[in-house]
Amino acid sequence: MSEAPIDIGHVELSAQQPEEPPRPRSKVRLILLSTLAAAALAGTAAMGWSAWRIVSQKDATLTPPGQIGALRLDEGDDARSISEYMQNALSADVDVDKTVGAVYTDAAGQNILFFGGTTLFWTPEADLDTAFKLISDNEGAVRDIREVPAGSLGGTVKCGVTASDDGDMPVCGWADHGSLALAMFPGRQLSDAAPLLIQIRDATQKR
Repeated sequence: MSEAPIDIGHVELSAQQPEEPPRPRSKVRLILLSTLAAAALAGTAAMGWSAWRIVSQKDATLTPPGQIGALRLDEGDDARSISEYMQNALSADVDVDKTVGAVYTDAAGQNILFFGGTTLFWTPEADLDTAFKLISDNEGAVRDIREVPAGSLGGTVKCGVTASDDGDMPVCGWADHGSLALAMFPGRQLSDAAPLLIQIRDATQKR
C-alpha cells in the first residue's frame, strides 16, 4: 500500500496580521508629562530672568556727585577722614573691587554719611545684611530692619535704626548684582531716610 501525500488544498496566508486595537493612553501618564513639561518651562524662564538680571546689573559704577538736590558734598578734611574710615570698614567685611564714600550736608547743616562698593554680587541681599552688621556702637547694632521699595534701579533696599547719642539714627542701604551701599542719617526720621537714599542712588549709580 503506497502512502500518498495528503492534499489539504490551497490555503491563502494573509501577508498582514490583523492589527491590535490601540491601547488607550493613560491619563495619569499624560498629566505627569504635562506637569514635568510645565515645571521645566518655569525653571527655564526663572533661570533666564535671573541671568538677565545679573547681566544687566553687574557692571555698575558709583560716583558721588558734588550736589544731589539740596545736598552738598562736604570736601573738608574731617569728612574725607570719615569717608575713608567707612570705606575701609566695608572692604574689610564685604568683598568689593572698588569703594566710594562721601559726606553730604543740607542747608540746615545735617549730614548724611554715604559709602559703598562695586563688584559682582551673587547674593546681594545676603551681602547687604552683612554690611548692616558693620554699623554698631555700644548700644547695639542696626535693628528693626525692613525692606522698602527699591525704585527704578531695582535690587534690594532696606532700612533700620541704630542707637546714637541723639537718639535712634536711621540707616538705609541697597544691593544689587553690581553694587552695594549704605547711608546713615543722623538727626532725621526713618520716613525721610528711605527717599533720600533712593535720591542718592539715582544720582550716584550708573550701569
